[in-house]
Amino acid sequence: MKRARTLVASASATVLLLVSGCGAQLGGVYDLPLPGGADLGEDPYDVRIHFRDVLDLVPRAGVRVDQVPVGEVKAIDVADDGWTAEVTVSVKEDVDLPANAVANVRQSSLLGEKYVELAAPAQRPAEAELADGDLIPLERTDRSVEVEEILGALSMLLNGGGVEQLNTITRELNAALEGNEQDVKAMLNNTEQLVATLDEQSSDITRALDALDRLSATLRGQKDEIANAVENLGPGLEVLENQRGQLVDMLTAFEELSDVAVETVNASHEDMVANLEALLPTLRKLAEAGADLPKALELMLTYPFTDAAAEGVKGDYMNLYVSLDLNLEEILANLGRSRQSPLPDPGSAGGEEGGDAPPLPLPGAETDAEDGSGNESGVGGLLDSLTGGAR
Repeated sequence: MKRARTLVASASATVLLLVSGCGAQLGGVYDLPLPGGADLGEDPYDVRIHFRDVLDLVPRAGVRVDQVPVGEVKAIDVADDGWTAEVTVSVKEDVDLPANAVANVRQSSLLGEKYVELAAPAQRPAEAELADGDLIPLERTDRSVEVEEILGALSMLLNGGGVEQLNTITRELNAALEGNEQDVKAMLNNTEQLVATLDEQSSDITRALDALDRLSATLRGQKDEIANAVENLGPGLEVLENQRGQLVDMLTAFEELSDVAVETVNASHEDMVANLEALLPTLRKLAEAGADLPKALELMLTYPFTDAAAEGVKGDYMNLYVSLDLNLEEILANLGRSRQSPLPDPGSAGGEEGGDAPPLPLPGAETDAEDGSGNESGVGGLLDSLTGGAR
């Protein structure tokens, strides 16, 4: 019996020595490889991830992409801000992820282990490629809901939570709606019509809101001017208050003046209509004159010269532009159209019938007087004949 005890003690000592030697070589429990873990290969790359809460995630936990193990959690520390957790994961070198990848803490089953899931962003396009030392910030990380949180919320609802309140709300609704079914139905119909009308006018409502937004932007841009106007409005209101009596008297006088004007218009109604009807032909002729009237007014202001005469004025003298038509055919035609004779009448004053006719006056002589018939004689009559008629 004593010998058996000695053998057992020796065996125990040997096992303790072996275990202690193995512990010294491995360096701790976390250095032991987990069964079913990912093969990191020879050159994995590290990625830092910030989480608000890592729950009970532990080092050596798995890292997955589309439920495929691709790495493991290397370390869990507190971030530099002192409020969030920083998880460092090692990923196989042949795993390609975008630089804007997202990370989540998931659970393999209801009571399973926690792991880190990496994935490409669902709402945004991929950017570049995730590399060694990159950081996935807090806004691109999340975690799953814990079973304990669900059970706690359910317990709060069932134990003094909202179930009793739901019962009370249902009972009060039944009491309020009992006997008012028709009114409630009519209200629901009116609500439906209101919603349909608003839906039909949704484009108008949108335009009104857009216009209101532009108005708000304009008012915001003119905020200083509006503030200045509001500040200066006080003195103006004070002046109006001081002159309120005078303004009232002025409005009263306007009222009396309007009464007199109405009486005057009523009394002179027929005369005013007659005057307007008499003025109608004159206005019609002015309208028919059109552009001739302004031109005539221009000539009246420069009488006896036209606007074209200003081009001939050179200092203290004036140039005269004369156009002579020496075409014999035109001269003979003018002589034929004339109602005057270019020569003096033999039976006119200056001698009896059959007597000697007076000689033709010389050009420039002061004998261009009118005869008893009212016609000019001499050079004046000749010029009139050449120019096509009386001057």
